[in-house]
Amino acid sequence: MRKMSRRLAWILLAVTAAVAFAAFAYPIYVMRPFRAQGATELAAALAVRSWGPPLAIAAALFAILLSARLWRTTRRASMRALSTLATFPAIVFAMLAHVNVFELMFHHIDSPQTISASEAKVDGDDMVLAVNLAGHARAYPIRMIAYHHIVNDRIGDLPVVSTY
Repeated sequence: MRKMSRRLAWILLAVTAAVAFAAFAYPIYVMRPFRAQGATELAAALAVRSWGPPLAIAAALFAILLSARLWRTTRRASMRALSTLATFPAIVFAMLAHVNVFELMFHHIDSPQTISASEAKVDGDDMVLAVNLAGHARAYPIRMIAYHHIVNDRIGDLPVVSTY
């Protein structure tokens, strides 16, 4: 392998790791809690969340091929080891791109504790999601739902899901 093509292989190896990292990290960066999200960046993050895992797998496979090519064309053991180690970030991020991090980050509330409105300690400027069904009312503070993102509740015999 010529020196220039070997240099290109190393650059492409770094690019594969960057692509796999972006497929994993961009949706997490955009959809993290307690942060405003614009419609355009949210649409982009959802597209990356959808297309990212197969793209990350392709990047990892390409990294493996590049590493194999560098291995065959390099005689120095240290460079062979480095080319092998350089594939690991692409492989690890490709695996992580398949993990639904949001299920790990946001723990839904299955059995919310309720108290009467007179006992509730809610500031006057706190926002709530309110549900009123058949004379039974619930108010879920946004500051709680913003972290958990979903509350599974029952009002009487009816199951209720509140999300934010």
